[in-house]
Amino acid sequence: MLLDSLAEAARQRERHALTRRRRIAATPCAPRQAVEDGAGTRTLLQFSSNDYLGLANHPDVVASFADGARQWGAGSGASHLVTGHSLAHHRLEHELSEWMAPMIPQARALYFCTGYMANLAVLTSLGGADATLFCETLNHASLIDGARLARAAVQRYPHADVAALDRLLAGCDTPLKLIVTDGVFSMDGDIAPLAALLALAERHDAWLVVDDAHGFGVLGDNGRGVLEALDLCSSRLIYIGTLGKAAGVAGAFVAAHPAIVEHMVNTARTYIYTTAAPPAVAHALMTSLALIAGEEGTRRRAALHARIGELRKGLAPVAQAAGWRLADSPTAIQPLIVGDNGAALALSAGLEDAGIRVGAIRPPTVPEGTARLRITLSAAHTASDVAQLLGALRAAMPRLAVREVA
Repeated sequence: MLLDSLAEAARQRERHALTRRRRIAATPCAPRQAVEDGAGTRTLLQFSSNDYLGLANHPDVVASFADGARQWGAGSGASHLVTGHSLAHHRLEHELSEWMAPMIPQARALYFCTGYMANLAVLTSLGGADATLFCETLNHASLIDGARLARAAVQRYPHADVAALDRLLAGCDTPLKLIVTDGVFSMDGDIAPLAALLALAERHDAWLVVDDAHGFGVLGDNGRGVLEALDLCSSRLIYIGTLGKAAGVAGAFVAAHPAIVEHMVNTARTYIYTTAAPPAVAHALMTSLALIAGEEGTRRRAALHARIGELRKGLAPVAQAAGWRLADSPTAIQPLIVGDNGAALALSAGLEDAGIRVGAIRPPTVPEGTARLRITLSAAHTASDVAQLLGALRAAMPRLAVREVA
């Protein structure tokens, strides 16, 4: 019975162009990457990675990772609260606390193996029966799942609708209120109205939880993320920064008032009941942070923003001519909204025929009728890489029409 049910679910996914398949990367993360599939191995120009600053294969970060393994070994051996919390983890948390202190007074940072675990930790440890979570409709899946697992009441507000959120907060009488939002929305690339949300938090005695997975390292003069970019500072902020995207390594951290972090150390199940990440990861991240904060980080952010401008300038007329929509995004995430699932898959396939990989994003990751190509840019891309993508998109338009008719 189970296998029959799973087979029918697979047929339904295939019928609605929702089947997902893994690809095997045969070389390190880079703009040009060898990819294996059933037809063999091809080198493709990638516009799907979240390696926004091109640090995932940076020689200094790689060397630091190797040095960390030599110094600390391959694994941590236990959870942080048993024997797994190394000096490498401690140093990383101290450095991240210093990074976030200008935006969150007295900030203390807590390191997690993944951003998913960090988000679950925040919402389940703080979202008790005496709390209400006010969640953005376009939040990342990890925030959605954290809210589902929390014991708190959950209310959702429409995307970036500050007035609607204000009304919900005004009608809430629970002792604890938490506004929960992405900083940069992962599938749309736009930035949450955080200044207005923080003002609501102050007015309604609430806390503001910001998942800045796609802003940390990229936004702000020093790469400290969306809070720095928007010049925000408040003890009411609870910040989650991802270290496996722009930082190029792995893991995430929560930065907040020390009392909040201490509460999470003692109550967050995804922190207490899992083995700590290898200390070598934390060791490598110290090098990554130094690169982000230094002159090289400044140059890489400038290069990334130049690529964003080149892509948007060239893609706007292409999208208009094809009947697609280029989302209004100032960040490295540039969604090209096609609409139909099959059309998005066909466009992605047409690009791959031309040697370019851009993933097609479909429901339930995005709302029905908004299937898209999620084009992501990196500081490691060149102007000629962007020009190649634009040329392939223009060439794919007639082939897309043929495939749809067929």
